[in-house]
Amino acid sequence: MDLSTIRHPVAEDSKAVDALILRRLQSDVVLINQIGHYIVNSGGKRLRPLCVLLAARACGYSGERHIDLAAVVEFIHTSTLLHDDVVDGSELRRNRETANVVWGNDASVLVGDFLYSRAFEMMVDVGSMRVMEVLAHATNRIAEGEVLQLLNERDPDTSETRYMEVITRKTATLFEAGSRLGAVLADSSPAVEAAAASYGLNLGIAFQLIDDALDYSVDNAEWGKNVGDDLEEGKPTLPVIRAIAVGTPAQQTLLRDAIEHGGRDQIDAVTQAIASTDAIAYTTQLAKTHVLRAQEALKVLPASAATEALALMADFAISRTH
Repeated sequence: MDLSTIRHPVAEDSKAVDALILRRLQSDVVLINQIGHYIVNSGGKRLRPLCVLLAARACGYSGERHIDLAAVVEFIHTSTLLHDDVVDGSELRRNRETANVVWGNDASVLVGDFLYSRAFEMMVDVGSMRVMEVLAHATNRIAEGEVLQLLNERDPDTSETRYMEVITRKTATLFEAGSRLGAVLADSSPAVEAAAASYGLNLGIAFQLIDDALDYSVDNAEWGKNVGDDLEEGKPTLPVIRAIAVGTPAQQTLLRDAIEHGGRDQIDAVTQAIASTDAIAYTTQLAKTHVLRAQEALKVLPASAATEALALMADFAISRTH
């Protein structure tokens, strides 16, 4: 599915967001400009700011503040990417070296802090205590998710419930906040705001589930990062958790060892073990369940081109190959 079709109802808004991001990236500190532009212009899909734009229009908002908040959400997301890559020791993202490889960990963390604080400057400019409340809560939940993920690392006994709690907080929260903000800007009823938030939450969960399935099912050139990165970092994602649950004793031993000690050197055997179970299909089916929940929530919103685009974006979350 072509993302341009999904963006079409807010095409001009998207251009305005891109322009605003470039303006607000500016700093008189040269290194901030270099790293900020490097990661922001690295080819991301910008689905989170798109949630803000489409939800605002779907809920009947006709102003311009959704442009600001879409940029805020993208800055928060970009900040988390910079920090994540340092914590995880990642070397490749979107087919490019990560910023921490190019400039070092210290610079990446500090520029991530700059983007995070710039996001808060921008949200203050919007002048809405409700907007501040939504984003403050979201950023706190994301941080909690990061810590929970850290607690799960190298633990082969991580349960599906614990895994779902991590991705709900770490990934889905910002999708949820973005969609909710669109409804908040439109002064929507509590029911519409809750529906928009539910859409974003379920979209974000589905998106991460597919990410984790792709980590074991596509080649490096298409995926844009090193296949098996999660395993090397000791992250027990759902495909591995499921394969341990239903695999043979030999497969269970292989996968548990890979989580505990890092399994990049065993990635072919690990991928084969996962493929021989229903782990990928199980993960994908769960993603589809959350997509259906997201699309069900949209029934509360008024029918419009923007609402239809939100439904298509949910389909895109599970049909993509990278």
